[in-house]
Amino acid sequence: MSGLSLLQFEPLHEGVLLKRYKRFLADVRLNDGSEVTAHCANTGPMTGVLIPGQRVRLRHAPSPTRKLAWTWEQAEVTGADGSPCWVGINTALPNRLIRATVEAGCLQEQLGDIASIRAEVTYGRDRKSRIDLLLQPPENAKDPRPIYLEVKNTTWTDGDLALFPDTVTERGQKHLQELMDVLPDARAVLVPCLSRPDVAAFAPGDSADPRYGELFREALDAGVEVLPCCFSFEVDQVRWQGLRPVKPSTNASNNPFSASNP
Repeated sequence: MSGLSLLQFEPLHEGVLLKRYKRFLADVRLNDGSEVTAHCANTGPMTGVLIPGQRVRLRHAPSPTRKLAWTWEQAEVTGADGSPCWVGINTALPNRLIRATVEAGCLQEQLGDIASIRAEVTYGRDRKSRIDLLLQPPENAKDPRPIYLEVKNTTWTDGDLALFPDTVTERGQKHLQELMDVLPDARAVLVPCLSRPDVAAFAPGDSADPRYGELFREALDAGVEVLPCCFSFEVDQVRWQGLRPVKPSTNASNNPFSASNP
């Protein structure tokens, strides 16, 4: 199913990034020479994908309820093989993209049949967290347990190795702990949404957040499944590029966990 178009949209507008500032704002010079301010949903450091002067793609959706008509969706970088590579940087997109991936059957081998999908369901130790997607298999499924699925947008790389996180994330640490808590009564699945097609494997970003790396390996040992889903980003669509294997740590060069057999 590699190459399957999962999301389609109106063609994005291309331009050049001038600067990002105040975390949420980005100034862009469009190809027609005009300059606009776009909303930047990714408020993190955007390591390796925030490069003033790079080509970017914006979505134009004016609305009375929005302060800004433009949204920054994609950024062009030099890929692992040295060729141009478009990266999806809008952190509001991955949940929708992974849901489309499940609904298209791309993860049926790993997850089994799914009867229903609910988004943003309350769970966790203090009932203050929300799982990105709660999947319910049919009653006659081989494993009828509910599946708690957490999505993490992943754009940072070291060569062809995708890494998450690119900064300390106490929220991400909490999510790993809460995924472990649902075991064994439910399945727990972490989905790194690899928002660029040039990566060959996934590992935790130990150098950015050592504690996250420790919890990641603890979660693997406890039975949390990790399914790194890879996508390519085009001017008018996003395509499925398949699963990538998992390396338990950045330095784990041998015996990567198989994404196909969590």
